[in-house]
Amino acid sequence: MSKRILVVEDNEDLAYLLSYILKREGFEVTELHDGKRVEEHVATEAPPEAVLLDLMLPYANGFELLETIRNSESWSEVPVLMLTAKSQEDDIVRALDGGANDYLSKPFQPQEMLARVRRIIHQAAR
Repeated sequence: MSKRILVVEDNEDLAYLLSYILKREGFEVTELHDGKRVEEHVATEAPPEAVLLDLMLPYANGFELLETIRNSESWSEVPVLMLTAKSQEDDIVRALDGGANDYLSKPFQPQEMLARVRRIIHQAAR
């Protein structure tokens, strides 16, 4: 069985890079590029093993989408890694207090991102 992961990133080049890195590690990747599509996806699709979530997105920001995920009966326990250029302490605290499992600022190191993804999936599986 493939490990499914949702990548929410509006920069298509970065989304492609994330997908490439994750697929190379054996993940089945779904990419979504705006908040409206994410809200529809959460409402209609089975939850993945993890979500990589940008903060600055069209239609709904990452904080709003994190709340949508946490308020969804089927998605509420899905681990979420915030992956964003916003590195201010108050953004990090807001995301973690809002239910994010981890927070990684851009630019990021690919191996660190993978390690964080593996860790949040492993912790959620317990």
